[in-house]
Amino acid sequence: MEINFPFSTSRQNPSLMLPTPPTFTKMASMAFPVVQSPRNSTPIFSSNKEQTQNWNALKFVRGKKLLKDLSTWGIGGPCNYFVQVFHQTHLLSAIRYCREFSIPYVVIGKGSNCLFDDLGFDGCVILNQIDFLERMEPGVYRAGSGFRFNHLGSLSCNEGFTGLEFAAGIPGTVGGATYMNAGANGQETANVIESVDIVTTEGNFRTLNRIDLTFGYRSSSFQDMDNLAAIVAATFRLERSGSAKKRQQELLKRRRATQPVNERSAGSVFRNPVNLGVSAAELIDKAGLKGCSIGGAMVSNIHANFLVNNGASTSQDMLNLIALVKDKVDSKFGVELEEEVLYFHPYWNYANWER
Repeated sequence: MEINFPFSTSRQNPSLMLPTPPTFTKMASMAFPVVQSPRNSTPIFSSNKEQTQNWNALKFVRGKKLLKDLSTWGIGGPCNYFVQVFHQTHLLSAIRYCREFSIPYVVIGKGSNCLFDDLGFDGCVILNQIDFLERMEPGVYRAGSGFRFNHLGSLSCNEGFTGLEFAAGIPGTVGGATYMNAGANGQETANVIESVDIVTTEGNFRTLNRIDLTFGYRSSSFQDMDNLAAIVAATFRLERSGSAKKRQQELLKRRRATQPVNERSAGSVFRNPVNLGVSAAELIDKAGLKGCSIGGAMVSNIHANFLVNNGASTSQDMLNLIALVKDKVDSKFGVELEEEVLYFHPYWNYANWER
C-alpha cells in the first residue's frame, strides 16, 4: 500500500465543497479510530453527477470506481473522483487538479493496508501506477513508488543480493513499504534505503538521502511531513550474497504455512507491542480470539493478527472486530494494541486532519 496525505486549499469552488460530515474521526497512521461509521448518510455518489472529467491528459472517473476493488480486504464503496497516474508528471497534475478545486485526495498503491468505508470516499483516490525499475549499478535499484515491492524482493534475490528477502511476502508497493517502513523476519525497508524522491504539496520534487530520514518500527519521517504530497521513487542499495535466494524461498514457504495467503486480508492489523517480548498475534491467540467473527469479518484461524473478509464483511464489521480484539487483549493482559492498518472516513478532509 501507498498512503499519502489529503490536501485542500483555502480556494473554494462551491460546486465541489464537501458536505458537513455527520460523524468525524481522525484518521492517522499513528492512531486508528474506533468509530460508528455514518450508516444513515447519503451515499457519496449520486447518479446525476458527471461520469468523467478530462484535465491535462488525465481522465478522472466520477463516482463509479469501487474502493473494494482497490483494497486487498475487498471492502469499500465508490469514491467521488478516481484517477490513475503512470508517471511523476501525471501524479503532479493530479495533485494540482485537487489543489485547484479543493478536493481532498489520497494516493494509494496496492491497497494492502487500507480499510475503506462502505459509503466510499468523498474525495479523489489517486492510484499510483509509477512502476519503473532502474538498475543504477550492481545491487543498486531505483524503483517507482508504484512498483510491486514483492517483485523487487524476488528480483533482487534472484540476482544475488541480500536485504530484501522479506519483501517477497509483502503485497504492497515500494512507496507504501517506504512510508510504513515495512519489515519482517529481522529485516526492514529502512535498512537498505539510500534515497527517496518525493513531491511536495507545493508541487516541488525533492530527493531525500538516508541521512535526512528517520525510521522506526512501522514508522518513518514521511508520516510527519506536513508538505508531503506523495513518494515518487526510492533507491535501494543491497549487498551481494550467495544465499539470499535460498533464504527467501524458506521465508516464503514459512509464510504460506503460517499466514492466510488465500483469504482477503490486509496483512498484520496490529503492530507488535514494543519491549514486551510477545507479538500481537500471540496476545490475540491467548485471548481466545482465533475464529472470532462479527458479520463477515473474522480473526484468522491460521494467524491471529490477520483479520479476514469472509466474503461479506462491511467496513463496520471490520471496525467492530478491531475494537473487540483491542478490548479483549487490553482486559486480559493490560496491553493496548496499536493498529497498522489505516481507516479512511468517507468525509475525511484536510481541516479534520489531526497529528
